[in-house]
Amino acid sequence: MTVYIDPPVWPGHGRMWSHMVSDVSYEELHAFAAGIGCPPRAFERDHYDVPSHRYADAVGAGAVEIGSKELVRRLTQAGLRRPKGRPAPPA
Repeated sequence: MTVYIDPPVWPGHGRMWSHMVSDVSYEELHAFAAGIGCPPRAFERDHYDVPSHRYADAVGAGAVEIGSKELVRRLTQAGLRRPKGRPAPPA
């Protein structure tokens, strides 16, 4: 089980954000996110948006810190990348 998080460098809504992903499954990602108190509404297509003030919580719970490009590479390699405009795979 590995969950990854990139640095909180993405601006939005008056704060900075990180992206958090799994390289195993969405189920793993949802369980991890729930465990650190991320609401389901923070999930967007293939990742959770994590505000900068929750970054340390994610890392403390075991999320591995990696750069944004590496995060996308691992997500894509795992077959879990869902870019904008691409429909979600059938359940």
